[in-house]
Amino acid sequence: MIRLLCHILSLLVTAHTSAVKNCHPGCHCEVEHFGQFDSFSLTRVDCRGLGPAHSMPVPIPLDTTHLDLSSNAMGPLSDAMLTGPGYTTLISLDLSSNHITKVSPNALSRLRYLENLDLSDNSLESLSSRALSGLPLAEVDLSYNSFQNFDMDVFATKVNGEPVIVDLSHNQIRSISRGDRRGGVPLIQSLSLTANRLTDVPALEGLPLRYLNLDDNPISSIREGAFGQLKDLVHLSLSGMSGLREIQPHCFKGLQSLQVLDLSGNPELKTLSLAIFTGLDSLQELNLSNSGVTSLPGDMLARLPSVKSIALGQGIRCRRTQKQGQFHWQLGQVTHNEVLSCNVEGVVL
Repeated sequence: MIRLLCHILSLLVTAHTSAVKNCHPGCHCEVEHFGQFDSFSLTRVDCRGLGPAHSMPVPIPLDTTHLDLSSNAMGPLSDAMLTGPGYTTLISLDLSSNHITKVSPNALSRLRYLENLDLSDNSLESLSSRALSGLPLAEVDLSYNSFQNFDMDVFATKVNGEPVIVDLSHNQIRSISRGDRRGGVPLIQSLSLTANRLTDVPALEGLPLRYLNLDDNPISSIREGAFGQLKDLVHLSLSGMSGLREIQPHCFKGLQSLQVLDLSGNPELKTLSLAIFTGLDSLQELNLSNSGVTSLPGDMLARLPSVKSIALGQGIRCRRTQKQGQFHWQLGQVTHNEVLSCNVEGVVL
């Protein structure tokens, strides 16, 4: 019986691929079949590098779920460039490295199932408040563009032509159905704004982000409360900021779910006050490698009850350990004092 069950499970998870007969010349199309009797399939279409002279939209199979249109020198993204029956079923779309300078307000409006969008390595300076409205996006990559400002209005829902920002501050997001996602409620969980021209932390209050990357931006100071209301955030990366000199106290307050904080590669960041770590009760990893910080404030472990490892300087790794236990004369038990033990002698903690 156990062998039979294992065989049935293997049939359900086994996937195989087959070619698509009506694939557009210059593209590579592949169907992935899943489940017993091939009851489920996904069509992936790769149309990278067709050339700037190629007209858009590219015809694609009707049931396409993943489409790669990167490196096609598309220029401004117009309303007509992503139209056609095959586009309405897209879950993932790669538009990276296309010299895109502008996205028209309705260019993506027909992609009602789109969850993953890659607009990295383009020439975008802004997005209109309607550009990503009504899409069930979970992951958006806007890295290597030219944004100087960015806020959550980009994900605004429209009601009677007016933008409405959905309040997600009380975790109501967890009760929203997939049908509601198509209605325009912002569910984005991963956002990358790496290597743009941001001089301040963007206003993203209320988004249910779990991953946020702001690496390589010309931010010199992170103000108090900069990450307010992002209480679902698990991973925050603020590395490679050559001009970052100051992190104000309580700037991470409210990030009650944060587990990984990356502050590496910030050479002008010299000191960190103890108050910076207020509220980071879930933090497990702190990366300060290749930064200007050479010592940590005392009593760190009291502010970071869950931290397991800290990276510091050049190759210094510190981990949470326990001192040798001591016998308590009243309770008759061993007590332990937790400390940070590093792989380099003489580190000041």
